[in-house]
Amino acid sequence: MNSSIRLKQTIIIGAILLLVAFLFTRDIKGLVKPTEENGKMPSSGQVPETASISSGLSIQTTSEAAKNVINKSLATDITTLENSYKGATGAEKVDLAQQLAQKWDDVEQLTPSALYLEIVAEAKPSPSSWLASGNKFLKAFESTQDSLAQPALLQKANTSFTKALALDKENIDAKTGLGVTIVNGLGAPMQGIAMLLEVVAKDPKNIKANMNLGLFSIKSGQFDKAIPRFNTVIATAPTPEAYFYLATALENLNKNKEAVEAYLKSKKLAANPTLTSFIDKKIAELKNKN
Repeated sequence: MNSSIRLKQTIIIGAILLLVAFLFTRDIKGLVKPTEENGKMPSSGQVPETASISSGLSIQTTSEAAKNVINKSLATDITTLENSYKGATGAEKVDLAQQLAQKWDDVEQLTPSALYLEIVAEAKPSPSSWLASGNKFLKAFESTQDSLAQPALLQKANTSFTKALALDKENIDAKTGLGVTIVNGLGAPMQGIAMLLEVVAKDPKNIKANMNLGLFSIKSGQFDKAIPRFNTVIATAPTPEAYFYLATALENLNKNKEAVEAYLKSKKLAANPTLTSFIDKKIAELKNKN
């Protein structure tokens, strides 16, 4: 592979990684938040006082940082709820942790939301509660640009998915999440890819597994393998990011006409000025090549 091709792939991959954060942290048409259910309260009824990330991040530090970037009125409401949480015990404390997780999610502050979901999962362990925790940590990992927080968030996600699988060894969602964390750095990449391939073997239309296999194909320069993955996702749940990544793969295979069509569909579904501007420039570049 010559230097110009490597440079092109580096630029494309950089743009993809930036767009991942853009798409997954905003309320874009076509993106749907999953709902999670919790299991039963343990007999002790006790809840951990804190949920610390190994790197030193904790509910207190992440909460303080998050309050600096949200509306002051909303920050005050959350502080009031947090004070109630600190003084609560048993089932009431778990309920307040769940409320706080939702409050933080509503204002797109994923790390404190994930930490509270982890508390709920520790108090009410079930496949679904650990999945809720793992999915939120993984989303926080994908969204943050904090290089110090990323490894800790990924580890938290990995632990949550592992605990979900321990309770339900056949849980496809937990296996998918675990595979994603492994490929992203918590183990041998091929081990994670093998897990995702196992998922699609059982559930060929699995959106998350196909999406991530497609992304990993792009990152490794296997653009031809990425296309059927994104097409599978689009056939089941067409989203802006699926069309965008499909367009990226097509562009790198010099299928510019098809790439333009996919970019236009991404633009239409997202209906976001920032993404629209980016795609318009990309389409202009491709049309100039024809």
